[in-house]
Amino acid sequence: MDWLWTWGGKCFGYRSGDDLRTYDGRHVGRFHGDDVFGPDGRYLGEARGKRLITHLSKKRNRSRGRFTPYAKNGAYVRYAGYVGYVMYAGYEDFPAPEQL
Repeated sequence: MDWLWTWGGKCFGYRSGDDLRTYDGRHVGRFHGDDVFGPDGRYLGEARGKRLITHLSKKRNRSRGRFTPYAKNGAYVRYAGYVGYVMYAGYEDFPAPEQL
């Protein structure tokens, strides 16, 4: 289990195998390489080390097959946030757990 934060520094949740879960245990994404796709198959973003970020052109052009999210796991205490990184041109911050 690897904990992940948004590019802006907010604790998002964790990666367990190829699954992305929020800190409260919801299964909200699946990894294909470093790219993350939601249950509806739409591109959500990508992992860069321990941070998640969304590439705007991939958001418009990428998708994968749909999947049915697994049941909710137990919740974990949310880790403290970090200082955010400077945003790259053509990117935006990964959606917050509450938005998914």
